[in-house]
Amino acid sequence: MSNLKRTELARGVHFNSVSDNRFKTMLIEANFVMPLCAETASANALLMYVLSRSCREYPTNRALCKKLGSLYGAELSAATGKSGDRQLLTLTVTGLDDRYALNGESIAEQLSSLLCKVIFEPNIENGAFISSEIEQERRQLLDDIDSEFNDKRTYAIGQMIKNMCENETFGIRRFGTAEQVKALTSDDLYKAWKSILKNAEIELMYVGDSDPEKARAVFADAFKGINREPEKTETQVISSAEKVKRITEEMELSQSKFVMGFRGGRAFPDKNALASQLMAAVLGGTATSKLFCNVREKQSLCYYCAARYNKIKGIMIIDSGVEGENIEKLERGIMKEIADMQNGDITDFELEATKLAVINSYYSSNDTVRGIDSWYMNRIFDGEICSIEEMAEKINAITKQDVIEAAKLLTLDTIYTLKSK
Repeated sequence: MSNLKRTELARGVHFNSVSDNRFKTMLIEANFVMPLCAETASANALLMYVLSRSCREYPTNRALCKKLGSLYGAELSAATGKSGDRQLLTLTVTGLDDRYALNGESIAEQLSSLLCKVIFEPNIENGAFISSEIEQERRQLLDDIDSEFNDKRTYAIGQMIKNMCENETFGIRRFGTAEQVKALTSDDLYKAWKSILKNAEIELMYVGDSDPEKARAVFADAFKGINREPEKTETQVISSAEKVKRITEEMELSQSKFVMGFRGGRAFPDKNALASQLMAAVLGGTATSKLFCNVREKQSLCYYCAARYNKIKGIMIIDSGVEGENIEKLERGIMKEIADMQNGDITDFELEATKLAVINSYYSSNDTVRGIDSWYMNRIFDGEICSIEEMAEKINAITKQDVIEAAKLLTLDTIYTLKSK
């Protein structure tokens, strides 16, 4: 049974808490869930960076860092991601758990208060964010976008998704584009901030050993009187592909990148999507998978070859690093392994070893406060809150026939090749 406690503080605002006495630190997090949109993605992403720099009470990054340092070296960070057709904007603060603080002070209460000041009382002058603060974070965001381009594996997967989902919201990158980031103004960020406070679905999380009530009370008070009109977002799921798109790009590379995108026919909340996720793991998600053992090890067709299933969008992605002369052989090898699965060629060892590896990865996520936070936030976004033990039972209940049926639903949509010149 899940030990997550969940209460609604305001319209579209939930406070979640998980108690665990194994750690000396705690985590407090605010997740803003917005519709992923090409016009607002860059502004929302840059806003998170800017908010994490300062606030009205601590108007410089140095002042804010000094305050965090006084709270036993607490840390504040920002992140941007996406889940299906939703953009996830996150502010996280980590610090010493209350039971280790001196003189009985509540670090949870103080960090929650500081996070609320960052969210609700940003460093604004005359209805706009400070230009100097924006410019420093703009450079950081552009560096993050560049890093995704420079990591050719990440770039190739992104390009495949962009082409596969060119007419779908999912094709939009989590940061938007570098051109949009460069064009953002102080007014754009101010509008984004007002929109997030009004329209985002907000998931607050507390992970620690102390009573979460003090943190909850701070957030409950902060959201009083806030005009809320949260926007719910449904992810578009296309069950099958009608034809195969092929895209090839050339760059100066040490090895080519080969990425295949499949429509999987299933996505959450369909409970059978879990079988599709396990199917992808049997195919290419572990050291005992078919792609690893047969395509990489036995046939030596690539440097790596991995498969993963996006259960929110209902697509499977296979990506690999390969020498240019082996690309056609690699494609045939991958398609053969999929065809074998569809024809029932799955051994008991392959299935059981994959289940064990997947379940072990679940339990390893439980070893840190960030891992616990990630586990439960993913379950919330999936729409099905459960414990690791409950998820393990579901995985173990999946049969070989379930995996075969999941493989039969796969249809190849897009092949993207980043070739070495």
